[in-house]
Amino acid sequence: MHVDGIQRERMANDAGFIAALDQSGGSTPRALAEYGISKSAYSNDAEMFDLMHAMRERMVTSASFGGDRILGAILFQGTMDRSIAGRESARYLWDEKRVVPFLKVDQGLAAERDGVQIMNPIADLDALLAHARSKGVFGTKMRSLIHVANAPGVAAVLDQQFRFATQILASGLVPIIEPEVDIDSPQKAEAEELLKLGIADRLSALGDHQDVILKITLPSVDNLYDEVLDHLRVLRGAALSGGYSRKEACELLSRNRQLLASFSRALTEGLSINQSDKDFDSTLDASISEIYAASVHKNG
Repeated sequence: MHVDGIQRERMANDAGFIAALDQSGGSTPRALAEYGISKSAYSNDAEMFDLMHAMRERMVTSASFGGDRILGAILFQGTMDRSIAGRESARYLWDEKRVVPFLKVDQGLAAERDGVQIMNPIADLDALLAHARSKGVFGTKMRSLIHVANAPGVAAVLDQQFRFATQILASGLVPIIEPEVDIDSPQKAEAEELLKLGIADRLSALGDHQDVILKITLPSVDNLYDEVLDHLRVLRGAALSGGYSRKEACELLSRNRQLLASFSRALTEGLSINQSDKDFDSTLDASISEIYAASVHKNG
């Protein structure tokens, strides 16, 4: 079987979770600060991203980071275009770790309108997708943000997500669709109901072999999305941590039987540049173990 087929089977059926390692320009200073690197340690974006890549490389090359518990990893383009342990990042992930590589393709969020933030236009998307395929990437990820239960706003988010998804599928890559609902929204449950119905409508318009991965906020109602996750066009369902602590996110995740984790901040919680390699690996191992358990061992 071709490597794409092996990776597809792995993403569809194997136990584990997706590591979100795709912090980009806006979220990088916070991620570095939580890791113990203040803004005074870098004077420009190039230095900032060098430090971020060093953190990611330390995580990915750790003995605790491997395909036994981690199915996939989402990368920022700057990470994809760099090397890990002397190899192209995406190829290192698959060849050395058996972790399926994804690329974040969105370019941030537009200003809020109708209670949501759709994505900014993605410049030269076709060229980026071709570049990603040449680097050994399996799929993509793109994030929108829903603040309130506004029907036209939610429709705009999903129309854009599925329009880009069709373009991504045509390139031979598998899209992760991420219409995040703000965990602090005063209308979170209502927004999630709108989102569920909108996703179901748009999945029905996909053709054979146009499979997507859904990445959603941990819902207010347990197992809310089961119906859409059962759809033939959904390869897998994942949940973002969305600002919850790892403990909170794992507790919520364990109650949703069809969702695995795709955590970012919750995954890196507790890691520090000042830790010895032994302590760093031990902390990361504990984090991975907790998230894996919540992704696999379900309550209720």
